[in-house]
Amino acid sequence: MTKITKICCIGAGYVGGPTMTVIAKKCPHIKVTVVDLNEERIAAWNDPDTNNIPVFEPGLSEVVAEARGRNLFFSTAVDEAIDEADMVFISVNTPTKTYGAGIGQAADLKWIELCARQIARVSKTDKIVVEKSTLPVRTASAIKDILAHTGSGCKFQILSNPEFLAEGTAIEDLNAPDRVLIGGDSTEEGKEAMQALVDIYANWVPRERILTTNIWSSELSKLTANAFLAQRVSSINSLSELCEKTEADISEVSRAIGTDSRIGPKFLKASVGFGGSCFQKDILNLVYIARSYGLQEVADYWEQVIIINDHQKKRFANEIIRTSYNTVNGKKIAFLGWAFKKDTNDTRESAAIYVADHLLFEQAKITVYDPKVQESQVYADLDYLRSRDPQENRFGLKVTMDPYEACKDAHAIAILTEWDEFKTYDWQRIYDSMLKPANVFDGRNLLDKEKLKAIGFQVKSIGTA
Repeated sequence: MTKITKICCIGAGYVGGPTMTVIAKKCPHIKVTVVDLNEERIAAWNDPDTNNIPVFEPGLSEVVAEARGRNLFFSTAVDEAIDEADMVFISVNTPTKTYGAGIGQAADLKWIELCARQIARVSKTDKIVVEKSTLPVRTASAIKDILAHTGSGCKFQILSNPEFLAEGTAIEDLNAPDRVLIGGDSTEEGKEAMQALVDIYANWVPRERILTTNIWSSELSKLTANAFLAQRVSSINSLSELCEKTEADISEVSRAIGTDSRIGPKFLKASVGFGGSCFQKDILNLVYIARSYGLQEVADYWEQVIIINDHQKKRFANEIIRTSYNTVNGKKIAFLGWAFKKDTNDTRESAAIYVADHLLFEQAKITVYDPKVQESQVYADLDYLRSRDPQENRFGLKVTMDPYEACKDAHAIAILTEWDEFKTYDWQRIYDSMLKPANVFDGRNLLDKEKLKAIGFQVKSIGTA
């Protein structure tokens, strides 16, 4: 039986960092090394003050403090860590392609291939290679092909072990997962490799929650899970627009259907739209795979989830413009929140980016406050869109670390992230400092609408008339 004593994880991001930290905590007998070529990121993971680690997740810094230096290490020495490991996790970015065939839909597997070639080049012993990144179906066969043909005679087993973390609750999800999914080959060697990974998780996860499948089912299950969750968000958001026209209340509709045990209450909260690194990317991947097999109706069905999400963000921005007498030119709009959801500093595909972009086209002046997102990240997100010159982005949008400063002299406030602290603000003070009429656009249905109206605000919430 394969006994794992040393693990290497390539990629120190939102998946690799927290996942390996919890494995190290739960398995003190295994040495876990997280490697990344980004020296700044590794330095942040090694910061003596664990509050400065690069990923903000409730509870993560405490676990890092406990395991780091004992059996958890963060390093830029990628080759050494791969060489000494029995098991190598690949947890690098797989963004949507911005060039060539499949542009805007297919996953860019450049980093995955580079990882596979690096593993093949430096390995002197047999290894189990685990796909942790979210990947299109049949990526494992590409990794296997590279390892088989470029290695130095070493044997490799490829496993798929997709993550099902929700950012903001990643540590809870890792400590008590709904399920752990492991896909591998049905050969004796494949089963042995799967068992080795099962044994690691079994240190803290009940055995009945560890599911083993063939590798293709595992890869597709990850895409499907995210597609179904995103579909629920787009479904409720599509109905929020109908509610606004018919004087129904989307919160009441959500509550009514959520009590049906067949539907359940989760992911039925109307909002300005979903974000994050996975939902959009995984659905686009699903669409691309379906189209590549000629399944047009299947592709069109899932693409509609993205279309509704984009429509919701644009609709929110247009409502701000319409309420501002059809022009926001030179008007100050305060954004409360930039992260794609609360309790994370991740901004990937955040609705705030696209709402800001739309308003900047209309010459608005935006001031952003988010308790966990750095100024440099806000500008990086806008610059990535290439909608305008970086200087124009910096001219049109400012970032402040004071929410009251963000709202002062503003024509309107837009709530883009559901941070709990926004509910505790002195909204009378904010009202007094704003230009009148003072508009609040609550993209998360977070605030008490009636209380704000009593102060004097004009309030527009998602899914209510």
